This record gives sequence, C-alpha cells and structure tokens, in this order.
Amino acid sequence: MRAAVFREMSKPLVIETLADPEPGPNEIILKVRNCGICGSDLHMTEPTSIMPLPAGAVMGHEFSGEVMAVGRAVTHLWKNGDRVAGFPTICCGDHTPCISLADRRQICGKGLTIGLGQSHGAYADYVKLGSSSGFRLPNTVSFREGAMVEPLAVGLHAVDMARLPRGATVLVVGAGPVGLATILWAKFLGARHVIVSEMADVRKAMAARFGATEAIDPTLPLTPQVEKIAGHGPDVIFECVGAPGMINATMMDAPRGCRIVVAGVCQQPDTIMPLMGIMKELELQFVLGYRPADFDYVIAMIASDRVDVAPMITDVIGLDALPAAFEALRKPSHQCKVMLEN
Repeated sequence: MRAAVFREMSKPLVIETLADPEPGPNEIILKVRNCGICGSDLHMTEPTSIMPLPAGAVMGHEFSGEVMAVGRAVTHLWKNGDRVAGFPTICCGDHTPCISLADRRQICGKGLTIGLGQSHGAYADYVKLGSSSGFRLPNTVSFREGAMVEPLAVGLHAVDMARLPRGATVLVVGAGPVGLATILWAKFLGARHVIVSEMADVRKAMAARFGATEAIDPTLPLTPQVEKIAGHGPDVIFECVGAPGMINATMMDAPRGCRIVVAGVCQQPDTIMPLMGIMKELELQFVLGYRPADFDYVIAMIASDRVDVAPMITDVIGLDALPAAFEALRKPSHQCKVMLEN
C-alpha cells in the first residue's frame, strides 16, 4: 500500500510503499476512504513535543472506510463492503475486564492506538482496526461525514464532562475544529449563550454557523465582555487552543466559581498560578478524547440530519498532496478540516 510516512522532525511526510496490513483474528482491514488531518498530528511532529512520533510512523486517526478483510474470529460480525467509522484503537482480544465507562461498550486497557505511533494510521490506502472499534455507517452518512465522527466526538465528550446547567452561559476559547465541535454540542445540548473568543474573522464566521451566539475579542479581558452579553460571567469556559500559557490565561480571565474544561492539547510543559485557582475556587476539568457511546450518538445525529458537519471540511486532497497540505497547516490559514480522500 501507499502511505504518508513520518521520517524526521521538522521534515515533510514522505509518500512510500509499505506492506499491506493483514488482519489478526479479532481485527478488520479497511480501505481508507477519508481521513482528516488533526492538530495533534501536527504537534507530534514538532521538536517541542513531549510525545514524539517514532520514525516510520503513519498518522491518521480520524477516518472512515470500507471493510476489505476480516479476521477469522469476527467473520460473524463483519463482511467485506461494510461501511465503517473507526474508533482508533485495536483491542487486544483478551477477555479480562476492560476499563469500564458505564456505557454499552468498554475500552480495552491493553489496546493499541491507531495513528499515534503504536499502530499505523489512515494516511494510507489501508488501515487495520480492532473489530470492536468499528462503527457501522448508515447509507445516509457519507464517508466524509464518517471521518468527521471522531473530531465531533471530541467536542461532545468535552461538553458532556462539563456538566452544563440548563441555559448555561458558555465561553469557547478558540474556533478550530475542536472549538467548533464544542460550540455545536454546547448549543445543541441546551446552552443559552455560546460565546466564542477568536481572532480570525473566517473562524468567527464558521463559529456562528455552528451555533455561536456571539464573538468577543481575545485581546481584551474576556469576562467583562461576556457579562455585557449575558448579564453575568461564563458558567463554563472551554479552552480549545492547546498552546502554552492558555490554561493560566483562562484562569486569570475566569470569574469566581467557574468551571474550566481543558479540551486543547498542549504537548509542551506549561505553568499555571495555583493561587489564582484557589482565590477564585475554580474547577479545572481535563478531558481525553471520547467514549464509544459518543461515536454512536454522533453517527445517529448525522444520520438523522440533526447536525451538519459538511461546512467544517474546507479542503479535500489526495494522498500525493498530503505532505504539502500537512506542512501548510503549521501556519495560520483559512483552513478548518483538511480531508484526505482515497
């Protein structure tokens, strides 16, 4: 198969020919149809990352595809041609107790991540997936929409962990893909005010399309601007940038008693002022990814036309164009979600 391979920090990805993956007993192989480029992928290839990729890794964890090979132990579950959105893990196949997440599925405590350095991801023709990590796509959900399930699930999990009160005033810092997904679900799940702090006009416009009720200036103190709109400060602030210093800046801006949900992924050492959190009795909630139940919910909402993810996709490229597009995303641009399509 052909794949975009990481070889060296600060160097573009390289298109290479690798061996086609073979399914283990509890695995399936997908023909990749679509895969989104994630900001975490960019961070992992930078010299400052504390989670550097190994040379030879293939990234890509936001993907959809078509089943083309099925492991011998799961032929009763899958057949060639099934349409799938991938939860990016490979379960170990052991039946010892897994990490319980109080929903209809559990996450394998021994499994491998896909596209994050452990198992090859979907910047390729084919990707290997754990059988239990495949989510069937209804015929009404396109492969492009299927590849958007993962980033939308990130926002859904963040909003769920925020425990929003009904009619909450929400402030979302940053309107990249994670911020937009958070805006969408905060509005969808009952927030009265969904206010975005964002510099770029194009992203502010996109935030409005996804449910932001107002936009404010990130160069000015945030809470007074929110108070002018809502009559009080934010109940919850979502930090969706992930740059060093953002958590502390958000704490400085937050009103007393605010809950701060950290959804942006900072891969560098960072510093906060604990006294600020103490004096204001702030609550910091860090969130990681999503649960399988989030995938189910996102797919159902797309299939029923209750959410529209298409506007988040700003460019669609082929595999040969991926290295250049990946490098271009290191600088601010109009792009939101750049999508690989095979």
